[in-house]
Amino acid sequence: MATSFSVSLLKFSQNPNTTTTTTTNTLSFLQPNHSFSFRPTNPYLPRFFTTNDNGNASFDNSHPRFSRSHGLSSLPLSTNHYEHMQFFDNSSEVELRVHLKDQNVRSSKDVFVDANETSLTIRALNSGSPTTLIEANRLFDRVKPAETIWLIDDDQLVVILKKQDPDLKWPDIMESWESLTVGSSQLLKGASIYIVGESTNINQQVAKELAVGIGYTPFSTKELLENFSKQTIDSWVLSEGSDSVAEAESAILESLSSHVRTVVATLGGQQGTSRRADKWRHLHAGFTVWLSQTEAIDEESAKEEAKKHVQDGGSGYSKADVVVKFQGCDTDHHAKSLAQACLSALKQLILADKKLPGKKSLYIRLGCRGDWPNIKPPGWDPSSAGDGVSPATL
Repeated sequence: MATSFSVSLLKFSQNPNTTTTTTTNTLSFLQPNHSFSFRPTNPYLPRFFTTNDNGNASFDNSHPRFSRSHGLSSLPLSTNHYEHMQFFDNSSEVELRVHLKDQNVRSSKDVFVDANETSLTIRALNSGSPTTLIEANRLFDRVKPAETIWLIDDDQLVVILKKQDPDLKWPDIMESWESLTVGSSQLLKGASIYIVGESTNINQQVAKELAVGIGYTPFSTKELLENFSKQTIDSWVLSEGSDSVAEAESAILESLSSHVRTVVATLGGQQGTSRRADKWRHLHAGFTVWLSQTEAIDEESAKEEAKKHVQDGGSGYSKADVVVKFQGCDTDHHAKSLAQACLSALKQLILADKKLPGKKSLYIRLGCRGDWPNIKPPGWDPSSAGDGVSPATL
């Protein structure tokens, strides 16, 4: 019997009084008989579920795997008609060059390009029969569909797409683990990432994958606490209680809050600081991702469950910048998929407000006083109430 593993990403407003979900994605896998395979018919492509701000839903099957060399991207195409596709980022636009080789494509009139803001399909008439050349359902970022142009250059099909955001450098044409890890530095700008959730083990596995992928330093508060106390967390809880462990982890997080380019795995369960809403002062020093396991039977249910948890605010986890819902317990084989989901959600969050990394840095410089996201000017006393001072600006 197949076991399932799925991931739902939810990005929420930075305004604590706003609980509207702005972007949702879901990554679904099947794991029959403990051997990994994707659910979609195309073996390269995991399945994503996306909703936009208006609540309209669509499915996409993006994320083929890339290998990069000297600024070019080699894309294994499911049609197997072409050896590779070259990709170039030219600041305000991106360019694709598909080698046609022996295909009987005589002119650009034989090519049909369907470009939407976040997807691209290219078909061609080959000896009178339509052939799908490229079907990319999740581009790295949005394009301007009306300004798409294409032409035939010798034995290459050239497609030029106008970027919505000319300042964002595209590592590849599609969003994948490789493109996300390469592109993360320009987005995060050194800001750290904190992984929170009920499972300490899952937090550690995902944090390690993230750190390796983006070149950050991994930390585990569990390992730091056990090395300091010379005992296991379970023994500590039995001897002194979970409150003692939570206080000690809070002190560790205070020390780590001044670090940059780190991925910190926090404790899960009752002893974890992140579960306690009054202990988030230093967690706000970086971007926080809540890994939340669900028993929802479909993507829509998982999305609604996550929204309800955040709106209820009953747990400290609801303060996280990003919620990643996942189903299944075999994270040993899927930690990288969860890490990719985290990066995808963080990318969307930062692109929606590019000042966020700078605000995180400012929050650290001002002493992590607990005034996130409405940062107060220097000299603000967190113990004072109703100061009426406007938030600091970057």
